[in-house]
Order: sequence, then structure tokens, then C-alpha cells
Amino acid sequence: MVKVERKKSKSYEMDMCSGPIMGKLLLFAFPVMLSGVLQLLFNAADIVVVGRYAGSDSLAAVGSTGSLVNLLTNLFIGLSIGTNVLTARYYGANKKRDVEETVHTAVLTSVISGVILVVIGMIFAKPLLIAMGSPENVLNKSALYLRIYFLGMPATMLYNFGSAILRAIGDTRRPLYFLTIAGVVNVILNLIFVIGFHMDVAGVASATVISQCVSAYLITRCLIKDDGACHLDLKRLFSKQDKLIKKDKLFGIVRIGLPAGMQGMVFSLSNVVIQSSINSFGSVAMAGNTAGSNIEGFIYIAMNSFYQTSISFTSQNYGARRYDRIFRILFGCLFYVVVVGVVTGNLAYFMGGRLLQLYSPDAEVISYGLRRMSIICTTYALCGVMDTMVGSIRGLGYAVMPMIVSLLGACGLRMLWIFTVFANHRTLETLYISYPVSWAITAAAHLVCFAVVWKRLKIE
Repeated sequence: MVKVERKKSKSYEMDMCSGPIMGKLLLFAFPVMLSGVLQLLFNAADIVVVGRYAGSDSLAAVGSTGSLVNLLTNLFIGLSIGTNVLTARYYGANKKRDVEETVHTAVLTSVISGVILVVIGMIFAKPLLIAMGSPENVLNKSALYLRIYFLGMPATMLYNFGSAILRAIGDTRRPLYFLTIAGVVNVILNLIFVIGFHMDVAGVASATVISQCVSAYLITRCLIKDDGACHLDLKRLFSKQDKLIKKDKLFGIVRIGLPAGMQGMVFSLSNVVIQSSINSFGSVAMAGNTAGSNIEGFIYIAMNSFYQTSISFTSQNYGARRYDRIFRILFGCLFYVVVVGVVTGNLAYFMGGRLLQLYSPDAEVISYGLRRMSIICTTYALCGVMDTMVGSIRGLGYAVMPMIVSLLGACGLRMLWIFTVFANHRTLETLYISYPVSWAITAAAHLVCFAVVWKRLKIE
């Protein structure tokens, strides 16, 4: 019986350190892509149900919180990237004990991070929304949505860290299965709470929290039942003989993940500033921007799967000292991300009118959404190139370098654009152009950084 379970567990893993690369990149990336799409569907279900059954004010209230949620959560989500890199490196080097210690440290860190976010969300939700300039007619609904949403943060963090552990060993299928189940739960509860019980934004927030708890339970159960290096022993977490958190593993997670999280926070901060600028155009523009950015989110997730792929493949091959495969991994991920970005981005724009109708039947809202998509969707491949370069550099253990480049090239330039170009030409188009400009410049800078890192690696 034990042998059967071991074979079943091994069947989900992937050998990243030998054999053909291009096919394995796709096999790894596709479930990650679908998992990301399902996560977006949590929010999309909220927005579609609210937009069609609760009105444009509720749509604006839910949608305008996205950049603020990312601002508050990205620091801790970044730590899950550190978990992925560290686990993959130890796994590639066949250091089982180090993998086990990383898993237990990561799980405890995820729960603590989630509790911290609950406190932050409860206290600062409304003040931060006021600082963002949220209109008075949506402020209270936005604050209510945020406070309920943040109650699910421990579950959200646990799922993100757990899925990062599984990705590190090549298992991208089981997180997809768990999110499929949670996604179905979310959609059903959305319809029950909003249409049946008329709970408005409180209903969609509650449905999201419950679905997050479902996905967290399933991934925790998966780690507990795993019989390999990624096995989670709940008794060991609280054993007096074992320290709750291994300092060296926590340091490794933080060393790689903290710069990634800080980069995500500052990116989100720039998006908060942009959202504040959009808010100045009124609630209809906010609603159109919300719908357009939600559609773009699906394109971003499709491209981001290759960022995740580059991290895991690069980390494992670095741990296994298969340096000869690293450049080919980067080339393969860049090829796929450009194809996916160009095809899906332009397809979404050309089908934009019909897609936006899913979010709101209001012609003015649709018009505002198309104005955003005409600029961002058609150039989104540049963002994919930028992120994939960052993934490869982080997979090699360089965390601070891509953070600094991203902050200066993307966020710094975006802020400069808002306070100079946009200040003199206050149109939505001027605001949106800041995105492709910053992506192109930052991607070029990351290419130079990878060349420097690759040169150091060849010397080693």
C-alpha cells in the first residue's frame, strides 16, 4: 500500500534537470496558467455578479480595491517566491532534510503573514481608501468589501505558500485541481449571496473568503498526505524538540522573497497612484477601468505562468549544477511568453466590446474599458518579457538586482510620467501609455542584468 502511494505522489513531480526543455516548459506552465486564470475568476465572478445585479456603484466599489489589496499583500506573496526558489534548489541538489525544514518554516510563515494582514486590513481599509480619493458614493461599500476580504488572508497565504512548494518539485497539477473546486464554490456562493440574499458587496466578499478557505484546506491536506520530502507533519510544527521556524531557512526565504515582495509593493503603490488619477475622472471611468483591467488580468496570468516556470526550472537546475540548461530555459520561456502575450493581448482587444458587456451593459462603461485596452492589451507582451527576465535572475539567487532595476525602470519612470507628462496632458490615454513605455525600458535593463549574472556564472 505504501509503495502505491509513493508512485502516486511521484507521478505529479517533474524532472526539470534532464531531457528536452521546450516540451517540459509547456507541461509545467499550462497548469500554472489555468490555476492563475481560476484565481482571477474569483475576482471576475465578484465583479460580473455585482456589475449586473447590484449596479455600477457596487462594481466600482469592488473593482477599485484591487490595487490596494495588491499593495497590502504583495510583500507576503513575495515570500512565497522565496519559498519556491529555496525548495527547488534543495530539491534539485537532493537535500531532503533541507527541503523538509523549508516546507515547515514556510507553512508557519504563511499563517503568521495572513494574521498580520487581517489586522492591517481591519484597521487601515477605510483610511487608505480615503487617501486614494475613493468617491463618497462608493467609499463605505469598498471599505466593507475590503474588511471581509481580508478575513480570508490566512487561508490565501497558506494556499500561495503551499502551491509554491508543490511548484518547486514540478507539481503544478494538484494546485489546479484544488482551485477548480474552490472556483466552483465561489461562483455558486456569489449567485446565492448576491441574487438570492441581496447581500451586495458583502456577499461577494464572503463567497471569496469561503472559497479561499476551501483551497487552503485542500493544499494543506495534500502536503500532509505527501510521503516525499515535501511532507508536512503538523505535530512537528509545534514540537518542543523542533524549533517552530528554522532561522537559516527563514533567512533564505526572506533574502530572496523580501526584495520580490517589496518590488511588488512598490509596483502596487504606483498602481494605487494611477488608480487615484483614474478616480478623478469619476465613477463611470472607474467602472470601465475596472472591467478593462480585469480582462487584462487574464492575459497577465497567462504570461506570468512562464515567469513562474523560469523561477522553478532555473532554481532546480542551479541546485543540480546543470548550468548548461539555464540559458536554454530562459530562451524557451521568452519565446513562449511573447507568443502568448501578442496573441491573447490583441485578441482580447478586438473582442473587447463583447467581453466588456459581461461586466456591464452600460455603453459608457464599455467605451472607457476599450480606451484602456487599446493601449495596454496590444503591448502586454513587453510586460511578459520583463517579468520572465526577472524570474530567471531570481532563480539564480539574485534578488536585490532585479528589484532595484524594476523599481527604477518601471515604478520610478511611471511616477515621473504621472507628475510630468500626465500633469500637463490630463487624459486617460496619456496615463495608460506610461505602462508600455516603462515595460520596454525595464525589460531592456533586465536583459543587461542577466548578461552580467550569466558572465559571473560562467566564471564560477
